[in-house]
Amino acid sequence: MVKITLDITKNVNQNASIYFDKVKVAKKKMKGATESVERAKKRLESEKVKYEKEQVKEEKKVKRKPHWYEKFRWFVSSEGFLVLGGRDATTNEIIVKKHTEPKDVVFHTDMSGSPFFTVKAEGKEVGETTLQETSNATFMFSRALKLGLMTSKVFWVNPDQVSKEAQPGEYLTKGSFMIRGKTNYISPEFGLAIGSMEDGAIMCGPAAAVKKNTVKSVELKAGGKLKTSDLAKRIKKQIGGEVDDIVRALPPANVEIKK
Repeated sequence: MVKITLDITKNVNQNASIYFDKVKVAKKKMKGATESVERAKKRLESEKVKYEKEQVKEEKKVKRKPHWYEKFRWFVSSEGFLVLGGRDATTNEIIVKKHTEPKDVVFHTDMSGSPFFTVKAEGKEVGETTLQETSNATFMFSRALKLGLMTSKVFWVNPDQVSKEAQPGEYLTKGSFMIRGKTNYISPEFGLAIGSMEDGAIMCGPAAAVKKNTVKSVELKAGGKLKTSDLAKRIKKQIGGEVDDIVRALPPANVEIKK
């Protein structure tokens, strides 16, 4: 039952007019409320669709399986050769003993504590470009750069010149090898970059090689005061990838994004 209150000071028409005006106001409010509800429903539906799409993307997103060589330092040269480098004494041993074949090329520096790098020849002739790039990488990932030196003596030899047999009275520590015969020196150049490949792998190495083999990359320069993790976050904004993978790929020396 609807209760209606009449103003006795007004006649029937005046009272009817008052209620007519109230009904018009109520209808406007009802229309506005209905439109607000409809807009809210549409926004909710839109957010629901967006959320469902994101969920589908997450479900489809499969964690990338790292390549076997990502446990080492590595890059693909401008000429397409896979180049492996040691991260420490243990990986130096593994690279030289397990992943170096007769036709490969082995790089090292005159400074102790530096990595061994191996160019995987795969039966092909290793070009001058790859030799230079590997010389650059051997220096850039060595202790020399970490000490602030902007150059270092880098040489390459054939695998059969690398031996674990020390000279009489000497002892070779883990990750160290004896080099016999002629050493071929190549002056290294600094030119470092990091980038993401099509499959999501993060490659760090000589700038020309990185630019050629990645879809997104940034050049790096020596110096910088950022923590490696903070630098990795900045790099991630430009090339994508995972922060942990970027941290792992960066050299041990302090570097920063080249402006």
